[in-house]
Amino acid sequence: MQLTKEEIKIKNLHTLADHRDKLRKSPELRQLFLELTLACNEACFHCGSRCMPGKPDGLPVETLEAFMEDIKDEFGTAPYIAITGGEPLLYPDFFRLTAFIRDLGFHWGMTSNATLITPEVAQKLADTGMRTISVSIDGLPETHDRYRGFPGGYEKAMAGIQNLIDVDAFSSIMVTTVVNHENISELDALFDIFSDVDINEWRLTGLEPIGRALEHPEMLLTTEDNRRLLDFIKAKREQKIPVTYSCCHFLGLDYEAEVRDWYFLCNAGIYVAGITEAGDITACLDIPRNKKTVLGNITRDSFTDVWNHGFEIFRTPLSARNTRCATCPQVRFCEGGSYHSWDYETDEPKVCFLGELF
Repeated sequence: MQLTKEEIKIKNLHTLADHRDKLRKSPELRQLFLELTLACNEACFHCGSRCMPGKPDGLPVETLEAFMEDIKDEFGTAPYIAITGGEPLLYPDFFRLTAFIRDLGFHWGMTSNATLITPEVAQKLADTGMRTISVSIDGLPETHDRYRGFPGGYEKAMAGIQNLIDVDAFSSIMVTTVVNHENISELDALFDIFSDVDINEWRLTGLEPIGRALEHPEMLLTTEDNRRLLDFIKAKREQKIPVTYSCCHFLGLDYEAEVRDWYFLCNAGIYVAGITEAGDITACLDIPRNKKTVLGNITRDSFTDVWNHGFEIFRTPLSARNTRCATCPQVRFCEGGSYHSWDYETDEPKVCFLGELF
């Protein structure tokens, strides 16, 4: 008997859950995030790390070079190096470090607001081996600039994207948009704009209750907003258009495998680790930083030892800490959701779609 679409999804989700159980016992470092600086020429109202002009530059480049040599010694060049900030291009030794990472044999990419990417910078990014980039565009010009506190930011960012395209040396140029209760009305207009720009993917993510966004609860997506966002993405993907929902959150059977290429899996601590601008070791850099989630520091601790023996908090199900999650009918597939949207003080999810999407 042929399985229904729902039965196929359930089968695949069980397979993925089994795989996640194995990864908790034998994690694989596939992606390593380096937060070079908290300095940024913008000050976004939703920034998870509260970046802004004048913030620290991060660790000395010599410290990061020595760390990358240790990573190669312990893990080879398998981990993809994801460089972030703040605005990474503001790190004083950005091109020295990225050339060093390239010469060690790693593949690397970064997130950027693209406002500093002139034609010359785009070429230097190619020369130092950048493979992928995610550029943030959070609305139409007036909206984008207002959210980011940077007049002219939209125009500079779009020029930066075109400069990257013109170099024609990158495997993926992606635009990421953080969708909130206000700018969700601009999705159709943004789609028309990006359809005329030669990017590889448009990634949409809902505003998360972290960082400075905690000061703007009125901007969080409503249940209606979330359905509108996911239906928008689903319709575009049915037309084979590369619009994708972020990896955040279990979405239920109606939307899993419909709005992205994969089923929900929080990679924190099993595939992904992050180093903050101060050298702190954690899993995902979006995770709130506190005594529970900061597991060491590369200036005094062996990253390998911490990865192998100190990541227990990210390798146990979140659902085991909360009765509502533990008794949820979808607990096997969700297990409490993403580690970045968990409240580590009250042990409950900040984002849950039970009763909204499923």
